[in-house]
Amino acid sequence: MIAKINNFEVDLSKPIDISISLSNTDENPIAWYIEKPVIEPVVFGDWIGKVSEGKSSTNFNNIFFNPHGHGTHTECLGHITNDFYSINQSLKQFFFMAELISVEPESQNDDLVITKNQIENALKGSFPEAIIIRTLPNNSDKVSKKYSHTNPPYLSEEAAIFICESGIQHLLIDLPSVDKEHDEGKLLAHKAFWNVKNVMHLNEDARINSTITEMIFVNDEVKDGSYLLNLQIASFENDASPSKPILFEIKK
Repeated sequence: MIAKINNFEVDLSKPIDISISLSNTDENPIAWYIEKPVIEPVVFGDWIGKVSEGKSSTNFNNIFFNPHGHGTHTECLGHITNDFYSINQSLKQFFFMAELISVEPESQNDDLVITKNQIENALKGSFPEAIIIRTLPNNSDKVSKKYSHTNPPYLSEEAAIFICESGIQHLLIDLPSVDKEHDEGKLLAHKAFWNVKNVMHLNEDARINSTITEMIFVNDEVKDGSYLLNLQIASFENDASPSKPILFEIKK
């Protein structure tokens, strides 16, 4: 199916899924010191909600997971604020013009950091609605990596300020967080991106409708450049939801 948007076309029959699936196996990626997800049938006495057990006509599972630590997720500024904000209320549009860039984080002391200059140079003067950051090297183990206590790369505060001031509304990245794993709770990149000056009393110009999506994976076959992004979430009234960002190639 070909869709026409402004002066270009996209083939909706050729989606590029950049999400990581959630499973109850050891292959599931994990961050923030938790265990793997649990997916198991409901049990009522002798009754088990699993067809293969011979006692149910349906598979009827409970799923226990953490959106921040168990895979691709999209979060709103409610992730860091005293007052409650829901991703389901913050994200009301789902299609965006996006730019995919690849960046090799720079070594700074004992950290690997994505800098403002790297982001600015990669964007080459374009300011899309969404930016997708693929870090290099782009190893396939990102889809099953155990990130806890590994000090993954992160986004510098200056880079997040630049993204915010550029008017980019949605940030997607293949890391467990835009901030350093152990940062004493400063969350400088999160605050800068959402323009949150005080987490206890939200400033009027905070970016309530902007989102951060973490733990994506963009295959090397997908080239840097412009795409149509469909950012899909589950309707959770929570600061974050598991999500399924989909890219479509643009045909001008």
